[in-house]
Amino acid sequence: MTTFALIHGGGGSGWDFHLLGPELVARGHDFVAPDLPITDPAAGLSSFVDTVLAALGDASDVAVVGHSYGGFTAPLVASKVRARLLVYLAGMIPAPAEPPGQWWGNTGFAAPSGLSEAEQFFNGVPAELAEQCQAHGREQVSKEWDEPWPLAAHPDVPTRVLLCRDDRFFPPDFQRRVARERLGVTPDEIDGPHCVTLSHPAELADRLVSYLG
Repeated sequence: MTTFALIHGGGGSGWDFHLLGPELVARGHDFVAPDLPITDPAAGLSSFVDTVLAALGDASDVAVVGHSYGGFTAPLVASKVRARLLVYLAGMIPAPAEPPGQWWGNTGFAAPSGLSEAEQFFNGVPAELAEQCQAHGREQVSKEWDEPWPLAAHPDVPTRVLLCRDDRFFPPDFQRRVARERLGVTPDEIDGPHCVTLSHPAELADRLVSYLG
């Protein structure tokens, strides 16, 4: 049995995985999906990592999944627990010493124009579920935005990049380029929007479990 450490994105919470988690359990695995301390102005990347490690407890067979902004925390956790797998799920792939706040410009990210928040993140998600997710959103005031990412290199952990074909926030072509430039890999692909954990939880669970093999 593998424990999946599910790390949410900016302004999110563990609730974002409330459909994916049970699908992983149904496939014989376990998961943790802690709320990172993003509402604490004194919390930074090290606090995020400590929060995930505390949730994992003594779990020894760990796969780490970083969704979106959670990509800055996921490899740090993976390096600490000697994870069997690291997955960037529509995730931001950091570079050594890069503060999260500089990632956007360094990667050439261009914010989508003319789209509402729902259209950017929740296309294909039932409206009621999208509204619930937005209601669970939290203001991110933590201090990691300007903190240099602390690793000198990407951790020596089996790594997959999984993009969402219908993602309007991080479009597929953008994610392919960043994955190639930063990790030298071609991403895998799955149907769904940026918030694929809500739109395609069963398909996503199947994909994540398949990576363990």
